[in-house]
Amino acid sequence: MTSNWFVSMAYFVVTVVFILGLKAMASPVTARRGIVWAGFAMVAATVVTFFIPGLNNVGLMVAAIVLGGGAAWWSGKVVKMTDMPQMVAIYNGMGGGAAAGIAAVELVRGAEHDAVTSTLLVLGAIIGSVAFSGSCVAFAKLQGLLNKAIRLPAQNNVNFFLALATFGIGLTVGYSAAPSGFEIFLFFVLALALGVVLVLPIGGADMPVVISLLNAFTGLAVGFKGFVIGNPALIVAGIVVGASGMLLTQLMAKAMNRPIKNIIFAPITGAAAEGGEAVEGTMRELSAMDAASLMRYGQKVIIVPGYGMAVAGAQHKVWEMAQLLEEAGVEVVFAIHPVAGRMPGHMNVLLAEAGVPYDKIFDLEEINADFAQADVALVIGANDVVNPVARTDKSSPIYGMPILNADMAQNVIVVKRGKGAGYSGIENALFYKDNCRMLYGSAQQVVGEVIQNVKALEG
Repeated sequence: MTSNWFVSMAYFVVTVVFILGLKAMASPVTARRGIVWAGFAMVAATVVTFFIPGLNNVGLMVAAIVLGGGAAWWSGKVVKMTDMPQMVAIYNGMGGGAAAGIAAVELVRGAEHDAVTSTLLVLGAIIGSVAFSGSCVAFAKLQGLLNKAIRLPAQNNVNFFLALATFGIGLTVGYSAAPSGFEIFLFFVLALALGVVLVLPIGGADMPVVISLLNAFTGLAVGFKGFVIGNPALIVAGIVVGASGMLLTQLMAKAMNRPIKNIIFAPITGAAAEGGEAVEGTMRELSAMDAASLMRYGQKVIIVPGYGMAVAGAQHKVWEMAQLLEEAGVEVVFAIHPVAGRMPGHMNVLLAEAGVPYDKIFDLEEINADFAQADVALVIGANDVVNPVARTDKSSPIYGMPILNADMAQNVIVVKRGKGAGYSGIENALFYKDNCRMLYGSAQQVVGEVIQNVKALEG
């Protein structure tokens, strides 16, 4: 009795700390502290679990924690910042897989549950399996192992009937007193296949939203499993993560001006990306010296980072350049689009790592009106988030998507590795405008050359 009371009270304290940690993550200033709080809360919840009366398989639990914790510690130390989206995707998938694993154990045990618990067991198994296999596909896309979106014939019909079959067999298994091993196996095969089929057609332009959505799925699956096994810590943590993940997904979908259902069932890829009016004109190139002169003798420069900056690992060089310009009396700020990069907050994380102060980083709504007063908009590896066809071309797949108004600056300099289209496959009309010039090359190398030329101008 005393032990049960201790565990319940400990879970309550852990839950409060976990929620406070999530709240702290809402601001860049307190995000690090929030992550530390939430991490310690999860460690405490794990330790407290060992005090539950009648706990079995303690040795296996300890071995799993040591192996899993060791792998996580090692990967967290060696992973590059440019690979962080892949890491987030696969770790998120592990959470969904764990929830599905708990459901599998409960089904194999054949434990009797009431109707509500059985329903949540099946839903958690499906959602967790979809989150796991979908996150694995997302990882493969982000890692470059799967370089193109794959859309099946009659894709949405396949999605519907596969989901229907999965739910049907799931309910049969969940409400059966003694489901056979084959039924359980078939159920999880279909659930895992559903996750693969749902994410395969989705292209890179939608990947940040998909990662956020899969994160929400994992949270819900964990919450349902907490209800099934009677663990309040899992219930609260899972539902909080699921709710916050779904809210983030809705905010990002709004930032793209695309309903979530369109992202899943009508992704920007393949033929869809080829829509829109043909872009006419010629891309004009400039030298690193010209770029340095435009920025050094301007009054305000707005830097728009994108995935190209992440790939090149150029964030430190970019901040070094910004500091040189500031020392010369130029105002320099950073503009971040909500879906820039390959995961939510990707650019913010990179800039924070480079030491860029939070008060120099502005979101789309805060900075867009300033572009018209900027002497230079420096776009580094970004594409779709600055494409003006989102305002003008109703036939474009990204029409209506809020963009950063980089094209309204007096001069636009675009750092880009080549002349190809962006990750979504949509041609960018900005690159052909009269006030835009292209600076070709890897972002780190190009920005390094600009830095040398700024220093030369100072000398």
